[in-house]
Amino acid sequence: MELDKKGMSRRKFIGNVGKIGGASAVLGVMGTMGLFDPEQAGADSQTKKQGGNGKKPDKHSSYMLLNVRLESGYKYENGQVVATESVMRNLYITKGKISKITELNAPVTKGVDCYDAKGMLLLPSFRDMHIHLDKTFYGGPWRAVRPTKNGIFDRIIEEQTLLLELLPTAQERAEKLIELILGYGSTYVRSHCNIDPTVGLRNLENLKKALANYSDKISHEIVAFPQHGLLRSNVAGLIREAMQLGVTHVGGLDPTLVDADMEKSLQTMVQIAVDYKAGIDIHLHEGGDTGLKAIRRLAELTEEAGLQGKVTVSHAFSLASLTPGPDVELFDRLAALGISVASSVPIGKSVMPIPLLQKQKVNVMLGNDSITDHWSPFGIGDTLQKAHLASQLYGWSSEFNLSRALALATGGVTPLDENGKQVWPKVGDAATGVLVRASCSAEAVARLPERAAVFHKGTLASGSLESGKPKHA
Repeated sequence: MELDKKGMSRRKFIGNVGKIGGASAVLGVMGTMGLFDPEQAGADSQTKKQGGNGKKPDKHSSYMLLNVRLESGYKYENGQVVATESVMRNLYITKGKISKITELNAPVTKGVDCYDAKGMLLLPSFRDMHIHLDKTFYGGPWRAVRPTKNGIFDRIIEEQTLLLELLPTAQERAEKLIELILGYGSTYVRSHCNIDPTVGLRNLENLKKALANYSDKISHEIVAFPQHGLLRSNVAGLIREAMQLGVTHVGGLDPTLVDADMEKSLQTMVQIAVDYKAGIDIHLHEGGDTGLKAIRRLAELTEEAGLQGKVTVSHAFSLASLTPGPDVELFDRLAALGISVASSVPIGKSVMPIPLLQKQKVNVMLGNDSITDHWSPFGIGDTLQKAHLASQLYGWSSEFNLSRALALATGGVTPLDENGKQVWPKVGDAATGVLVRASCSAEAVARLPERAAVFHKGTLASGSLESGKPKHA
């Protein structure tokens, strides 16, 4: 069976690569999680679902969103961007798409429901590209992280009992976590899901049910993640079963440190991806030469297997040791192969070279990773906050740099292009966005305003809206 014109058969791939032989820190900024109150959470959830006036625009609705602030261009002084200009517009939403953008005094279609944005800024919604929805303490009692002596190996041992303890409420907790990230404006999520001997496929089954319950509010990808090691826990067969259940990506974990056989671990992961025509997203915490060797080998296998554009290296801490100069060749190779890097913008001794990766055209994606779980208590679930953190870390404090930083949170979508031309939203775009009380993208990244209303393909996914009336009606 051929992959594509540039790909190869599964048998040929195995022959070419040879025979197969024998968490990051996150910082909460301007956000509070607080203690969980089930009754209040239920009430808040119901309010969000209904909207402020008891109505709930959904994907089948046709309605108008009035008095929306849209970015229109940059203001320059002495050749430098010093401000962002905006205009007020009305948006027609028809069956999940923006069907018309008009000036406030334009004629209005009679009989259409109207909601008032009250001058709030519309931004593209956010994408959380690395999170673990299937295992979290969120929605339950507070628990801090327990100290370890042997790092990831102690965590694996801890999970052998903890995962069974969390299993009865795994779906409920996943749903609470989905509501949390929706409230922060993320309407696209890539969730890693444990596939391990302790819970088998049960976490996946619960995660799929949770995501199905929010299918009109959030789009998703799922990574079959061998948290206890692909080889170490002998779960290649379970990963294949997960792929048959509709999982989109094959996961992996530290092929040298955890699996103790880089070549076999990487080849096994890539082979499963080839067999199921799936993507790859590997957790690679390994630093220095060990991690770099794994990335270089994965790049070779990506090219040989025809998986260009389908591979992500999550964390990729070893890249923090690289500098401009000869090291840039590896970044160029990642860009040429479409290998992306997913980062939670960790704070520690080593700083991820996100600006250099972007300069060399490597696709950098952001994720929240752990949300108050046994790996880290700090995650708040806000992808915009990650762009905010990156801006502080890399000194992106100007109007232009803050404006461009938004792209890290949105998957590359920004209202203005680098030249200040308005490129989003356009008629025909999905009605997917976030209303915030800010004047521009730069302010939103810097100040992290409340996400007042979140839309996913026309559906009010979170927040509330009040009925409105066109000014001239």
